[in-house]
Amino acid sequence: MAVSRPTKSDAAVRAPRTRMTAPQRRAQLIEVARGLFAERGFEGTSIEEIAQRASVSKPIVYEHFGGKEGLYAVVVDREMETLLEMVTASLSRNSSLHRIQSVALALLTYMEERTDGFRILMRGESTSTGGFSSLLNDAISQVEHILAGEFDRRGFDPALAPMYAQALVGMVSVTAQWWLDVREPSKEVVAAHLVNLCWNGLARLNPNPRLISTDASGKRSSDTVADD
Repeated sequence: MAVSRPTKSDAAVRAPRTRMTAPQRRAQLIEVARGLFAERGFEGTSIEEIAQRASVSKPIVYEHFGGKEGLYAVVVDREMETLLEMVTASLSRNSSLHRIQSVALALLTYMEERTDGFRILMRGESTSTGGFSSLLNDAISQVEHILAGEFDRRGFDPALAPMYAQALVGMVSVTAQWWLDVREPSKEVVAAHLVNLCWNGLARLNPNPRLISTDASGKRSSDTVADD
């Protein structure tokens, strides 16, 4: 009687899958969790779902992170680190004009390439970190330092730099959040217009602005925020 021998294809089918190393498994779980947390939020995501999507048992997830809170904290910390590195690098280059441009592009690029991560930061669900608001505070502090030096050089009051830093960073971040949903025009066009408003506004800054007032006839008085 002829004995059938296993073919190469049979051997390939029966060959055991290559096991992930501990660092590889940890990285996989972080990526899986990032997608689920972005989709459903912290409360709406369970360890069971993370384990199922990663094709592992729940004890494996607990072994690596200790629980959902630990895994969530790692995901948020990594996203914060990535975004902060991009923003910090953009603030340390070239002239003030290029810094504003680089900050806008860095934020838009991060949102484009790591949308899930940004949505997690925006949710603000955190057990130990301030999320996106914490990052904005870091960016505001650095912009404040830049503006204070610029104001002092131009004879403006450096004490006003914190307020202007809040306004500039707020404008960029709110516009970026709007762009996350519409995705048009391109991020380069959005950044160019943000720079146009920020930079040209700073270039024509009035050192002593006052609110516009009108008389009974509706005519504008001489005390205006900026010249026409």
